[in-house]
Amino acid sequence: MLDRVLGDYQGKVRLVFKDFPLPFHALARPAHEAARCAGTFNRYWRYHDRLFEAQPDFSRPELLRYATELGIPADAFARCLDSGQFRNVVEADVVQGRHMGVSATPMFFINGARLAGAHPYEAFKEVIDQALREAGKR
Repeated sequence: MLDRVLGDYQGKVRLVFKDFPLPFHALARPAHEAARCAGTFNRYWRYHDRLFEAQPDFSRPELLRYATELGIPADAFARCLDSGQFRNVVEADVVQGRHMGVSATPMFFINGARLAGAHPYEAFKEVIDQALREAGKR
């Protein structure tokens, strides 16, 4: 669905993804950090999608296996994950999300308009079209 939004509004919208691991899921935070590590190998979105397929199986051995499946060098990925290189980045996203009133996922913000939960394409289209009209771009 997001691919469709980005395609239909090419050059008019951009997607900014923020980490917001839910606190009741003990292994969510390491999974978010692992996705960031995968990003250093240009595999962020592929790893992200793999995590959604595998959830909630986010044990360290599984996080490493997903990386290997995507062609990421195991040793380098493990070093990144174990170093906590992206711990502060993920935490900053969580703090920002809380400040913006995020308490669950998915949560979308379109020029300040909040869309909580999963929605069909038409809901996004309506909010985006309104934002573009207000900005004089549609």
